[in-house]
Amino acid sequence: MDTLKIIKVGGRVVEDPESLNNLLDRFMTISGYKILVHGGGPAATNLATQLGIKTEMVNGRRITNKDMLDVVTMVYAGLINKKIVAGLQARGCNALGLTGADMNLITAIKRPVRDIDYGFAGDIKNVNSRELRLLINENIVPVIAPLTHDNQGNLLNTNADTIAAELSVELAAYFDVFLIYCFEKRGVLKDAEDENSIINELDSNLFKEYQEQGIISAGMIPKLENGFHAKQSGVKEVLITNAVQIATGRGTRLI
Repeated sequence: MDTLKIIKVGGRVVEDPESLNNLLDRFMTISGYKILVHGGGPAATNLATQLGIKTEMVNGRRITNKDMLDVVTMVYAGLINKKIVAGLQARGCNALGLTGADMNLITAIKRPVRDIDYGFAGDIKNVNSRELRLLINENIVPVIAPLTHDNQGNLLNTNADTIAAELSVELAAYFDVFLIYCFEKRGVLKDAEDENSIINELDSNLFKEYQEQGIISAGMIPKLENGFHAKQSGVKEVLITNAVQIATGRGTRLI
């Protein structure tokens, strides 16, 4: 099978112009089929603050009320997505900016209220791999913003790490998929204060142990949960790293 690399880039990377340019330069060195999935949480939080809209987070996941849904739609599907697409086009990459609503790529259901009401947050129900494969086979690079839809006209905010994982799982039937989570650190750190304390390999048991000890917390939890889900569902390799290393294989590898 052909190789497909799915790169998920975090919001802190894409909102800084220098970091974004570095990422796009490195992204262009990756040969073969590829998809870029992006976040944008910090930029959404900044705009929400400017508009007087309160931001609430629980275990690294955003509470999305109606006002916040409008904010993330503007920031994710508009500002950030089109900046990335423009940057890739400037580098000779035929990129296409999309959300889960476009081409009916990703349908989801509004997350049921249990202990916490996450508001207009979407849990993925289906990935339309056929449409993605049509784009990929035409050498178009999909750039996907973290929004899905419910087939009833409603947009839903969906964690970008989850989107990247579910795309990887769905496409693993057709490609050897490599999932790379790219954020501002060189890998998962054992000591948040020590940039060199990179965990080179991480299995699910050690992840649970580190989570209980508070070594791994906040937004890294859903990232790793999604990464292990992908790895256990047929994805060939899952790596957590930074922009500089996305084409090198260095970082934290999930095993």
